[in-house]
Formats: sequence, structure tokens, C-alpha cells
Amino acid sequence: MTINQISVFLENKPGTLSGLTETLAENNINMRAMSLADTSDFGIARIIADNADETAALLRKNEYVVKVTPVLALEIPDEAGSLNRILKLLGTKGCNVEYMYGFTGRKTNSAYMIMRATNVSEAEKMLENSGIHLVGTIELEKV
Repeated sequence: MTINQISVFLENKPGTLSGLTETLAENNINMRAMSLADTSDFGIARIIADNADETAALLRKNEYVVKVTPVLALEIPDEAGSLNRILKLLGTKGCNVEYMYGFTGRKTNSAYMIMRATNVSEAEKMLENSGIHLVGTIELEKV
């Protein structure tokens, strides 16, 4: 099961990121996770929000350049080696991870990883067949 991630392209200058978060806050949009990557000229904010489609539409209305991408959300034990086991599994099956970022939820002993793989549907099947718990949008709202 995949979830939708919102990628927002931002100019790399002071105040741009706070403008984005202000737009989200003013519209009562709660971010579950966020990752920021940059170059000298622009940045990409990758966001997991409660309703990706509504959030993307709102951001487009506010003249942000937005892309919605399917990604995987994995629930893993919050202990040493958990992520390594998953990455080894994917690597031995020839699945490349393009990027990922993590966060912890309110649950105890759980961490969550947002992952974009070269072939999302193939990675999804591999992980599910290996007993890795993939988290859907509704479940992610509760972590």
C-alpha cells in the first residue's frame, strides 16, 4: 500500500520555507513528516500530510510548484538494525532506494520510514511478502 507524498519546489532564500509552513498552518494542515533537500538555487520539501490531494490543491492555489508522488510508509521496530535488515532485503532483490526519511510516532517501540524506491510496486510486494508492515494513510494519521 502506498501513500501520497507532496514535493514542493522552493527558492533557496530566507523566509521561503516559513512561507510554506505558514500556508499549511493557516489552513490547519498537520504535517506528519517532512524532509528538506537543497541546492544553491532551490530546495525540495517532501511532506506527508493528512490529506495529500487537498494539501497539494491548496499549495497550487497559493502558487507553489507541487508534485504528488506515491511512496511507501514502513512501520519498523525502533531498535538498532531494523532498517538495515530491510535495506539488505531490498538490495539482495535488486531494488534501489532513491531516498528515505524517518520519524517516530506516539506509539512505543515504533519508528516510521518514508521510502521512495525505483519500482514502488515491486518494493511494496517484496516488503509485504517479507512481513514488513506497510502503513496506509488512515493508519499514519493515528501514529
